[in-house]
Amino acid sequence: MTATVVNITEAAAYQIKDMMAANDEQNAFLRISVKGGGCTGLSYGMGLDYEKAEDDLLFEHHGIKVLIDKTSAPILQGTNIDYKQSLMGGGFTIDNPNAIASCGCGASFRTARDTGQPEKC
Repeated sequence: MTATVVNITEAAAYQIKDMMAANDEQNAFLRISVKGGGCTGLSYGMGLDYEKAEDDLLFEHHGIKVLIDKTSAPILQGTNIDYKQSLMGGGFTIDNPNAIASCGCGASFRTARDTGQPEKC
């Protein structure tokens, strides 16, 4: 296991564990990534995976094994993932200290070093 790149709050971990249990995927890894796209150039990816690639960083947070590829790691360094519940429902929030701009809907972002590949919205 390597040093933590992303912080997952207890609320987010609880929600992720519930989703894993509901889909009988308790043994899966949580993969967090960054890819080109969106209005601002970069977008987040978050899903379950069963295979660790050679260039993946692996760490554990609140009992969840997390994978991040080495390309995404510097962009995600220090990011906080939380889960917020409101009267309108719930959802994950991503607070990335490296993001210097984001689109109006919050789905994409860019950093000072990586502008990604902006697309038309």
